[in-house]
Amino acid sequence: MPPFGRLVTAMVTPMQADGSVDYERAALLARRLADEGSDAIVVAGTTGESPTLSRDEKLRLFETVARAVGARVKVLAGTGSYNTAESVQLSRQAEGTGVHGLLLVTPYYNKPPQEGLFRHFGAIAEATRLPIMLYNVPSRTSVNLLPATVARLVRAFPNIVALKECVPEQAGAVLREAPEGFAVYSGDDAATLPIMAQGGVGVVSVASHVVGPRMREMIDAYVAGDVARAARIHQELLPVFKALFATTNPILVKAALEMVGFPVGGLRLPLVEATEKERELLREALAGAGVLVSGS
Repeated sequence: MPPFGRLVTAMVTPMQADGSVDYERAALLARRLADEGSDAIVVAGTTGESPTLSRDEKLRLFETVARAVGARVKVLAGTGSYNTAESVQLSRQAEGTGVHGLLLVTPYYNKPPQEGLFRHFGAIAEATRLPIMLYNVPSRTSVNLLPATVARLVRAFPNIVALKECVPEQAGAVLREAPEGFAVYSGDDAATLPIMAQGGVGVVSVASHVVGPRMREMIDAYVAGDVARAARIHQELLPVFKALFATTNPILVKAALEMVGFPVGGLRLPLVEATEKERELLREALAGAGVLVSGS
């Protein structure tokens, strides 16, 4: 089994009406995701609005979710940022919250060269005993973690065990260059099967908030060799994948959770609520997938 299973959900952070974190709702959401087939949950990743969460909020979320799911699923703490020293400190503190691993995004905005990326991730890896999933998402960070740098990191730091890759065409190169056993996860729901076809192990998903059982079915069918069935499910879910990313994530997945009967509150600025047009397209996609609550 891959280090964090095959279906990993990048969990949203529920908010109260006043904009504070709703920890009770976070615990309920984590249990719901476990019930619907997730093997692991990422807490305070990009989908969890990590840039606008304080360190204390993140640590409390890590502890809340880890306690809520117990040993049922693994919990990955999103501890990466553009500041190496702060990422090191938060990663060390996360060890005491009960999480099972870390998700480390590439440093955003400051655009380090590949050597800077190597030293950044290396400093964090040396500071923790937890297994690490790297996260490459150039569309949001303006820096691309190249396959050669991933391979170098994996060979130098044994606790770097996985990569969430949002550049599908790089997945094969990473798997070719990294040591055997290194796990590559799709960072895009729509690229799950293409990346698994190259040797990837699964996905870090947003759509699994609302179509988790179908995502589970698709992945399990592919692993079992029933590629035709997996492809059919993929095609059925494509409208949901597209609708959820019609604007900046996690705006629409929070709207989707409300539509399927599990509201998680609003968003923190600078993110804003979905437009009515975006919501209507989302309603159509969710209705097509058979998960829309009547009257939503």
